[in-house]
Amino acid sequence: MNNTGVNAREVDVVVVGAGQAGLSAAYHLRRTGFEPERDFIVLDHAPRPGGAWQFRWPSLTYGKVHGMHSLPGMDLTDADPDRPSSEVVPEYFAAYERAFDLRVRRPVDVRAVREGTEGRLLVETGAGTWSTRALINATGTWDRPFWPHYPGQETFRGRQLHTAQYPGPEWFAGRRVVVVGGGASGTQHLMEIAGRAAETTWVTRRPPVFREGPFTEEFGRAAVALVEERVRQGLVPRSVVSVTGLPL
Repeated sequence: MNNTGVNAREVDVVVVGAGQAGLSAAYHLRRTGFEPERDFIVLDHAPRPGGAWQFRWPSLTYGKVHGMHSLPGMDLTDADPDRPSSEVVPEYFAAYERAFDLRVRRPVDVRAVREGTEGRLLVETGAGTWSTRALINATGTWDRPFWPHYPGQETFRGRQLHTAQYPGPEWFAGRRVVVVGGGASGTQHLMEIAGRAAETTWVTRRPPVFREGPFTEEFGRAAVALVEERVRQGLVPRSVVSVTGLPL
């Protein structure tokens, strides 16, 4: 593909990803007067609405998630806390896309972004090429999970799983399991697996911080504010658990 954008469809903005960030961006583009398909396009790799939530493990019910902000313009209300979050949130995202007529294109793989002419970008996908003045990257991390390297990793003969591949606690019955990480996912996995595994070992980078007392809404808002403040400063955000501590 050359940089002339021959046969490319022209829009002002391409949004890549239709999770919370992508849908929020599309909503605000709509509010500003941009029309989907004519002025902007939302491309999503996933086969259906829901962002990364559609891939969460079944035992993660909506009542167990550590909080989710509603999307702008439409609250998520009356969700059953006992239903899997992988059902509740995708249904909400799908309703949101319909309510604001966002016309997300899926499944579409973005393969490359290149410089075009006259300051435009060429977004090459499996469904064709778009020429755009601006691109919003809202891809998230779920499709490209980070695997840290451990000495001996290559010769370990057991099964290694990332949170993105977590099959549920039943798979670990009778096994010796090491859980690496002290964030929300790691602690939730540990609590589920411990009752079924033959043995569990928990490995964290720093000693876990435990706290007493109720987890009030005010405490939760203060914890979120601390995480957001680091992001605004351009720093790597700390995990929610590192800010809130773990309940005794």
